[in-house]
Amino acid sequence: MTKLTETQTIILSAGAQRPDNIALPLPKGLAGAAAKMAVNRMIALGWLQEVDANLRRNEPLWRETGDGHGTTLVVTDAGLLAIGIEPVEANTARMGALRTQTEEPASCTTTESSPAPMPHTLREGTKQSTLIAMLRAPEGATMEAIIAATGWQAHSARGAMSGALKKRLGLNVTSETEDQRGRVYRIKDADRAQA
Repeated sequence: MTKLTETQTIILSAGAQRPDNIALPLPKGLAGAAAKMAVNRMIALGWLQEVDANLRRNEPLWRETGDGHGTTLVVTDAGLLAIGIEPVEANTARMGALRTQTEEPASCTTTESSPAPMPHTLREGTKQSTLIAMLRAPEGATMEAIIAATGWQAHSARGAMSGALKKRLGLNVTSETEDQRGRVYRIKDADRAQA
C-alpha cells in the first residue's frame, strides 16, 4: 500500500468532509506546478477523479476545458479507503440524496418524513475501525497512542475524528485533559452515558 504524504492526507481528508467529496479548494500554498504534480499523482493512484463541474452549483474548477465547461476533482472510494474511511458510508449518503432527487412524491397531500438513517458497516482491520475501538475503550486514547496505532499524523487523526466519526457516523467524540495523560479522546455512547 502506498504511504500517504502530508499533502495527500490533507487533500483527501478535506474532500471527504465536503458535499459530494469535492477535493477543491486545495490547501493554501499548493499551487501551480506543485499542485498539478500532486493531483496528477493522486489521479494515477486512483484517489482522485476529474469529473465535469456543475457550474450551476458553483462547484470549484480544477481546469477549464475550453468549451465553456470545466472539471473539478472528487475523492474516490479508493481515496476514502486510503485515509481509513469506509466508502460504503459515503456512498450511502450520496445514494440517499440521489434517490430523493429522482423519486416523485406519491401524493401532494402526504407529509414528508425524514428517512431512517441506514446502518453503517465498519470493515474490520481498517484504521478507522482501530480508531473507533481505541476511543470506545473506557480509558480512551491519547493523540500519541492514536498516531502509533494508525500511522496517521496528528492533523489527520483529528480530521478523521471530526469528519468521519462525528459528521458521517454521528458518534459523540469528546476530549478532556487528564493530569497524568494529557488530552484524552473518547466516544461517549448514549447507552453508556445513561448507565
